[in-house]
Amino acid sequence: MTQHFSKGSSAYVPLTAISGPGNACLVAASMNRDRKEIINHVCRTARHPAPTASSGRFRRGAARPATICKVRGSTLIQIVFYRCAPSSAFAIRMTGRLDRRLEPVCFWFHMNKNDDAFDVSVDDAFDFLSEEYATLFEGSDATAFQHPLWLDNIYRKLAPAAAAKPLIVVVRHRTNSALAAVFPMLRVRRGPMRVIEFADLRVSDYLSPVCSIATFAHLLQDQRACTTLRQLLRPFDLLRIPKLLDARMPVENLLGAPHRSLMDMNAYATVLTAPFEQWQINALGKSYQKELAKKWRQIHKKGTLTFSCCDNGASIGEAMETMRKFRGPRFHEQGDGDLLQRPEYFDFYSSVALRGLGSFTRLYAMKMDGEVIAAALGLVHRDTLLVVMTAFNVEGYKSQSIGALTFESVAKDCIERGCRALDFTIGDEPYKMQFGGQPTPMSAVTQAGSATGSLALFALKQAPWIKQAAKRLTDLRPIRTSTGTR
Repeated sequence: MTQHFSKGSSAYVPLTAISGPGNACLVAASMNRDRKEIINHVCRTARHPAPTASSGRFRRGAARPATICKVRGSTLIQIVFYRCAPSSAFAIRMTGRLDRRLEPVCFWFHMNKNDDAFDVSVDDAFDFLSEEYATLFEGSDATAFQHPLWLDNIYRKLAPAAAAKPLIVVVRHRTNSALAAVFPMLRVRRGPMRVIEFADLRVSDYLSPVCSIATFAHLLQDQRACTTLRQLLRPFDLLRIPKLLDARMPVENLLGAPHRSLMDMNAYATVLTAPFEQWQINALGKSYQKELAKKWRQIHKKGTLTFSCCDNGASIGEAMETMRKFRGPRFHEQGDGDLLQRPEYFDFYSSVALRGLGSFTRLYAMKMDGEVIAAALGLVHRDTLLVVMTAFNVEGYKSQSIGALTFESVAKDCIERGCRALDFTIGDEPYKMQFGGQPTPMSAVTQAGSATGSLALFALKQAPWIKQAAKRLTDLRPIRTSTGTR
């Protein structure tokens, strides 16, 4: 890797690159005393002994102290470079010998490579309901959308209907063959394009490798495993991994892909605090509380209102059928077809709701005089409920803000159950911030594997009409079943 600097430039260095397992920090270049203090500070933070300069000369200079910040879960330290060579094309080669004429501070991170720690293979018949995968998932940093039930249903119900072929990359520890990581992927045809993507098929809001952050860091150090994984994915025209929450597991480094880019959407989640009344004060604000209280009084005048979590197959079936009925006309008017109208997707969501009952899923139903008028499907993961689908009788209860009342009821139930967060998942609908939702940027990794893929990526960066044509060709638009309310 070559890093270019110019006078007055700055660089953010991940502290995890120093403090991670098996890492050593070496410093080379002529440094002054202030720079030495910066380096000592980095090493103290990373719990490493302070290194020494290769030149042994420390001169008084003008480097200001570093700043520590958090970027998407990663701790970074900023170092500002004041003394640089006159040439703007000057470079510091992080893996090579430093030119002794160079003045800026540079860190050379030497990873202790282990080229025989993991075995990587493709197992397209991998059992996501197996005990070993359940154990891996429980100890991983994956999301609810990599849950055993979720992925099992994607591969069994959605993949065949979409003519998508499984591409399940399995990583095992070489010493004992224990499962270390799983990359649930698919080979999909998008027009003439051969596309590789994570198991999504328009139903998953967050994508992630299934492993712990520590295991992922170790895997990155195994050069042989990384090379094998990249070879197993070929051939392809385009590799795309959207809906990435943060950079704690840099899949782009593992795949040898370009840096990730920000998507044009965010994810939103609100922190839940007990009691419910305190959360209302923190998240809703007084004016919105008064408005919702007025809506509650109005809707209670219409009849007997109940709100509960479905607890058997019959109630789940009733709620799912009602969701399909409410969502069809609404999404048809918006010009975006509703996935729930397609048999394979209705079967998918119904199966997840029923099989995950009492552990992984919650299906809420609001009823007026015994008739369902609103429903919300959520996934339970680590003290958080992730809302993945909602439906409301907008025609009959539009003036009562039926959607907002449903979300408030869901939040109340979650607080009573001890949940710590309510995740509205992806989409920038305004109501999410009204309920205290805080945005989290989403990112995507794309890589071209052929001239055709390179042309598609190039077209996406050009004029809007070319971009829309390329999106229609490759079906790159991140369509999903929105949880929005009107």
